[in-house]
Amino acid sequence: MLDDAEDIHPLFRGAPQSTEFRKLRKRIVRQTREAIEQYGMVERGQKWLVCLSGGKDSYTLLAVLHELQWRGLLPVELLACNLDQGQPGFPATVLPEFLEARGVPHRIEYQDTYSIVMDKVPQGRTYCALCSRLRRGNLYRIAREEGCTAVVLGHHRDDILETFFMNLFHGGRLATMPPKLLNEEGDLFVYRPLAHVAEADCGRFAKAMGYPIIPCDLCGSQDGLQRQQVKAILDEWERNSPGRRQVMFRALMNARPSHLLDPKLFDFAGLERDCLKLE
Repeated sequence: MLDDAEDIHPLFRGAPQSTEFRKLRKRIVRQTREAIEQYGMVERGQKWLVCLSGGKDSYTLLAVLHELQWRGLLPVELLACNLDQGQPGFPATVLPEFLEARGVPHRIEYQDTYSIVMDKVPQGRTYCALCSRLRRGNLYRIAREEGCTAVVLGHHRDDILETFFMNLFHGGRLATMPPKLLNEEGDLFVYRPLAHVAEADCGRFAKAMGYPIIPCDLCGSQDGLQRQQVKAILDEWERNSPGRRQVMFRALMNARPSHLLDPKLFDFAGLERDCLKLE
């Protein structure tokens, strides 16, 4: 069914016919569907705002969600959205032309958050945190204006794992990007359907499909970012022990509060011995 050239969403037309690509595509579709079902993301009749940055991950997200919808496995309305944040050199025509050519419903929004970030962030500091907050606020606003119930992001397995270690190393807490989150106002969900998908698979998929990638370096290169450092550590671990990333990711789905140290999660003080067994 997934390989029928006569029954395929336009976002997949022109896909390579190699066995390797077919396996890749099936794996990504399966893992995305599993995450959607496992974390209870779907209520029939919802409308999702699918955020499209132009990177490999968001293209993969867009294609897979439309494939699932096309086949009746995702009973929601999808609206692709790109937020042009005013970075110098941003190729503003790439995404509208891509989406229009494939008949994908979309909204392109221009908001010059770049100037705000450059004005507010001291020289030598990283831009990502403020840029992300401004982007998220605008996406929430757009979702409300469009009647959407969820903002859908392209974060994948490796993003989630890297965030966990960033919080561990730099934040002193065990936390990461959840696959499903309710915003502070309580009116929108944030979904990450690619939660089980490896970054490398997103890269291979987008490259094989020839999607027009827009790099996330328009603000200028900022060496030494915490995420880059964590990514380098995880890359080294993976080289030394292939499969390590997936093992660590599975650990995030297998937490045991009684074997950690947080008394808010487990009532250590209330533990009592079974005196009958001592007699």
